[in-house]
Amino acid sequence: MFEPHLRRWTLVQDGEALHTHSSDLLPVRYQGQAAMLKVARSAEEQRGNSLMVWWNGRGAARVLEHDGAAVVLERLDPHPSLTDMVERGQDDEATRILCRVAGHLPRTHPQPGWPTLNRWFQALERAAPSAGGVFVTALATARALLAEPQDVGVLHGDLHHGNVLFSPGRGWLAIDPKGLTGERGYDHANILCNPTLVVATRPGRLTRQAHVIAQAANLEHGRVLRWVLAYAGLSAAWSLEDNAEHAALQTLEVARLAAAELGLN
Repeated sequence: MFEPHLRRWTLVQDGEALHTHSSDLLPVRYQGQAAMLKVARSAEEQRGNSLMVWWNGRGAARVLEHDGAAVVLERLDPHPSLTDMVERGQDDEATRILCRVAGHLPRTHPQPGWPTLNRWFQALERAAPSAGGVFVTALATARALLAEPQDVGVLHGDLHHGNVLFSPGRGWLAIDPKGLTGERGYDHANILCNPTLVVATRPGRLTRQAHVIAQAANLEHGRVLRWVLAYAGLSAAWSLEDNAEHAALQTLEVARLAAAELGLN
């Protein structure tokens, strides 16, 4: 799947290929520059590619070449990493970096047919009636948020510690967006479910980082918590659809913590 693109753009392989459930990636050299060839294997990844093209390096990795499912991106450094920063006791600073990156990403990009948050939350609509418990609380919270959205625009859709990498020349930049539209606050909820669920459920962590996000991103604190509750319920519903019950239970603990902060338990 790489060879036609290597020839077309005169790319030189510069490492081992990586394969995910939705894309194939190959480290390459592009005109002497370290780059990454990414070939999408899903409509969601292709949407993300087109969003990266439109962002044009504004808050995100630069797209050097693109054609349909394939893009050549500037290659960012895996180190330093925001996950390592959290483990070194710099959780607040990692959260602030994620908020700054989110704030740098352009958000006005009309795209007919792009999914909305209402469509994404259908998974929670399906799961909640039979699963009950905190799923029901998360669904009610999501419905209320979606009924009266604020500051709607283009979303990254999967903003977390592993999708913001470092460029020595340009600082912290986003990769791997999903491309959807909805309220800005949604993009910040995933921060509180990452970098791992062990970290996310540490005593006091959600409470502190929700305040950090509210201040750094200029968001209302209670609304941040409501988006965390809704998102964690949605993420757990996705895990159930993938038959990953243990992951669903872990993510639901984040939802419970958010519900407790909101006085909904």
